[in-house]
Amino acid sequence: MDFSPVLTILGPTASGKTTLAIAIAKRLNGEIIGLDSRQIYTGMAIGTAQPTLEEQDGIPHHLIGFRSPTESISAGEYARLVVTCIDDVRHRKKEPIICGGAGLYFRALTQGIFAGSVSDLETRHKIDREYDEIGCDALLKRLQKIDPQYAEITHPNNRKRLVRALEIYELTGMTPTQHFKDQKQGESPILKTFSVYLSSDLNNLEKRIRKRTVKMLDHGWIEEVQS
Repeated sequence: MDFSPVLTILGPTASGKTTLAIAIAKRLNGEIIGLDSRQIYTGMAIGTAQPTLEEQDGIPHHLIGFRSPTESISAGEYARLVVTCIDDVRHRKKEPIICGGAGLYFRALTQGIFAGSVSDLETRHKIDREYDEIGCDALLKRLQKIDPQYAEITHPNNRKRLVRALEIYELTGMTPTQHFKDQKQGESPILKTFSVYLSSDLNNLEKRIRKRTVKMLDHGWIEEVQS
């Protein structure tokens, strides 16, 4: 593996990341690797603002529209996929350019991620309150729908374990079973990056988001959701 830094373009929605990445890819003979927690899914191209073939302008894009919405993906798994893509792109004498806004995936790439490291106090307190308000059985039923395998080994009276399992799911979108499997597999790959973060004043960003939303509706976003 080539351990030289990878150019990474980050920023909020509608900040112009893709446009910049494509322009740079043309100059550097590059290919773009997506780093977006929603653009990975098939059947959601409009709603997640996946770049169209026209917008891609001949630049190869990777890790976009490749996973069914019924399948979750962990940050660790995604990091390994990104590293595999980088190796493939460099093997073909091209320049990999990472582009996206998924903070958790970026941290997994640059810092590594273990199952125990994903935590958010506000989320945990919210689930803790639900434990008191609606009861442990209701939360266990929720876990059973999300992850039957993990629910089988979780007693409803084990408050800490139950709350932690639901916290992991809310923060990562993956089941606790998958999450702890990643821990057993070890730390996700750690990548060196040269990162560019695109910022914009709030008013300008809101205008760009409104314009994008209108365009998405015109291109069939509602019909995409209905299908």
